[in-house]
Amino acid sequence: MRDSARMQRIEFCYFDAGGGHRAAATALQMSIQAQERSWDVQLLNIQELLEELDILKKYAGIRIEDYYNWMLRSGWTLGSVYLMKVLQFVIWSRHPAMVRVLERHWRETAPDMVVSFIPHFNRALCEGFANAWPGRPFVTVLTDIADYPPHFWIERQRQFLVCGSERAVGQARESGQMDNRIFRASGMILHPRFYESRVEERVAGLARLGLRADLPTAVVLFGGYGSQAMLEIAKRLDESKLELQLIFICGRNEKLASALRAGKPRLPRFVEGFTKDVNRYMHLADFFIGKPGPGSVSEALAMRLPVIVACNAWTLPQERYNAEWVVENEVGVVLRSFAEIVPAVGRIIEPANLARFRANAGGLKNRAVFEIPGMLEQILESNARVVEPVGSAEG
Repeated sequence: MRDSARMQRIEFCYFDAGGGHRAAATALQMSIQAQERSWDVQLLNIQELLEELDILKKYAGIRIEDYYNWMLRSGWTLGSVYLMKVLQFVIWSRHPAMVRVLERHWRETAPDMVVSFIPHFNRALCEGFANAWPGRPFVTVLTDIADYPPHFWIERQRQFLVCGSERAVGQARESGQMDNRIFRASGMILHPRFYESRVEERVAGLARLGLRADLPTAVVLFGGYGSQAMLEIAKRLDESKLELQLIFICGRNEKLASALRAGKPRLPRFVEGFTKDVNRYMHLADFFIGKPGPGSVSEALAMRLPVIVACNAWTLPQERYNAEWVVENEVGVVLRSFAEIVPAVGRIIEPANLARFRANAGGLKNRAVFEIPGMLEQILESNARVVEPVGSAEG
């Protein structure tokens, strides 16, 4: 019998493949602290816990998440559907060993709840936790707008799911989950700073970057490691007849940042490397150009920036629905490739289009980072009243 008076312990599971999983876990931890909930929330890097089982690290000397990030940085994402199948086979083959490691860990740390912010591993995470502490709730928070079945986010097992779109809710139901185990958030988890008021007046902020207040401004962002596509975008727009300016955020790709800073471009530009102030740059912009990642697209839309993204064979499979979602919600333009960037920018900066897209973005009202703590509280309270098995799938 657990002591109901003690502070409840929750473990958030993340890894660093892509960066969005850690960012979501950290943002939600901050929101919980700001709401002064009496929980002890600890972050668990699953890659580090399971490192002894990492086949790529064992035979090639590089961790799977490091290889994934290198692939994103290099743009070598063609064929990622097949690579995902290989990864899922490796995870399946190591499943019993992973469950043992996870069960051993959770017997030691004894959390009241485990929350996963990662795909692929949720079957092992759920089983390991259920073996250690039968009846305690396991929750998966999807950090993608929708699932990419099978065996990506949603497994056929007893768990709670937090979904940021109607598409994901429908997929959860199709997997056999009951409605009382599905929670609908209003979007993706964003850092609380994206809800702060503008910290700098726009004209002064642009001037600080060496930019003009009378030109449409694009913020160009391709995740935490940048993309070679940013060079193509810069070149094509510079050679066009359009009048605008660009803020490039290159993340941890200093080689890319140096290449963008070189030369004497026609269009005004500012180039930034890694920064935690993406929200400040977005406050200065009029629209967003990037890949259809759930985090960066959601950040842009929270700032009421219409988006231009590309979706093709190089797009990661789990991000392809995001492009459909952009079209469905009429918040931007989806290209087959960035060879089409010039007419797309010309279309989006037309005053009527820009106003319509911005209004649609403003209507989304994503408050997920503030909503989800209440959902976790509901799960803990309902679990305290009725303890039921959380282990393997039904049917």
